[in-house]
Amino acid sequence: MRVEDIRKVAVLGAGDMGHGIAEVALLAGYTVYLRDIKQEFVDRGVQRIDESLKKLLQKGKVSQDLYDRIHRELLRPCLDLQEAVQEADLVIEAIPEVLELKKETFAEVDRFAPAHALLASNTSTMKITEIAKATRRPEKVLGLHYFNPAVLMKLVEVIRGEKTSEETMQVAYDFCLKTNKVPVRVEKDVPGFIVNRVQAPAGVLLGCILDEGIAQPEEIDALMRKLGMPMGPCELMDYTGLDINYHARLYFAETVHPDFAPPRVVVEKVKAGQLGKKTGKGFYDWSQGRPEIDLSKATDKLDPMDLLAVQINEATKLIEMEVCGPEDIDTAIVNGTGNTVGPMAVAKGQDPVDLAARLDRLADRFGKEIFRPTKMIREGRYR
Repeated sequence: MRVEDIRKVAVLGAGDMGHGIAEVALLAGYTVYLRDIKQEFVDRGVQRIDESLKKLLQKGKVSQDLYDRIHRELLRPCLDLQEAVQEADLVIEAIPEVLELKKETFAEVDRFAPAHALLASNTSTMKITEIAKATRRPEKVLGLHYFNPAVLMKLVEVIRGEKTSEETMQVAYDFCLKTNKVPVRVEKDVPGFIVNRVQAPAGVLLGCILDEGIAQPEEIDALMRKLGMPMGPCELMDYTGLDINYHARLYFAETVHPDFAPPRVVVEKVKAGQLGKKTGKGFYDWSQGRPEIDLSKATDKLDPMDLLAVQINEATKLIEMEVCGPEDIDTAIVNGTGNTVGPMAVAKGQDPVDLAARLDRLADRFGKEIFRPTKMIREGRYR
């Protein structure tokens, strides 16, 4: 199979990620079947695609001809799974992050989709290998992990399961290029893949700082905003949902290391139903819209280099495991987070002795073994 053989794409799930992925394929001229389990979900997805396309039309980024063609023939909303996938060359699943639900869906898709069709999951954490076991074509199953909002964010992590073929990887990689994305190959099926895995230890460190009352959410966010981040980490957790963060941390604690368990402050908020923007309250009050962050409250109790150090450390773990190369990590972080520079580029300017000492100090201070420096850092092989 070649990328030219992909003409019809099925997107399963019309929510935040699904409708965005569908729009990405539509903008590249593909026929897209957008499927969800309720008509209201499908209708909302179609509405959100239209709202986005109209903005692009007004900005001159989409032609009137393409806009009309999308509505006239390319976009095909539906409720029936068989209808969605029976002519698909590529199926992209974007349903809730529940492993059993994904496996049930992939088993059904495997029955109805053509034998040549590639089956991709947009999961942000779950093992592609496990999902692939639900099908009779594990060599054609892979991960295509888009970032939110999918229309704007350039990165797609192209993830190899244990049985994913090289042909499947290459066709999917080429598809991402044809849809104007920046694909990065993830050669081993590790929890969190690249971006979420590299960033996870910084979340652990921030959780320690919050739990110990070293700094408050607004003080941390003010510091990060002053350093050029569009949104601080606590506001971002609120924005994406504290429950999402909570479940991702539990998954990492089970599959990578217990040190990744959610911090007490997040556990308490989730138990209280304070999930962030979606419930109107989390670390901040969202009832009047996006919270105002007072930049004058920026903390001096947190060294931003500590956050970078634990990310560099985690990045070297991925390199040691042969998940990807140093350039892949920086490409993924820059295109998946909006950061202007990747951790491995920063690492080149760090003295190995100083970096290892910093990591050991953090591991001792907070009792987190995941902060211990890797062999690659101790030996200075990252420079």
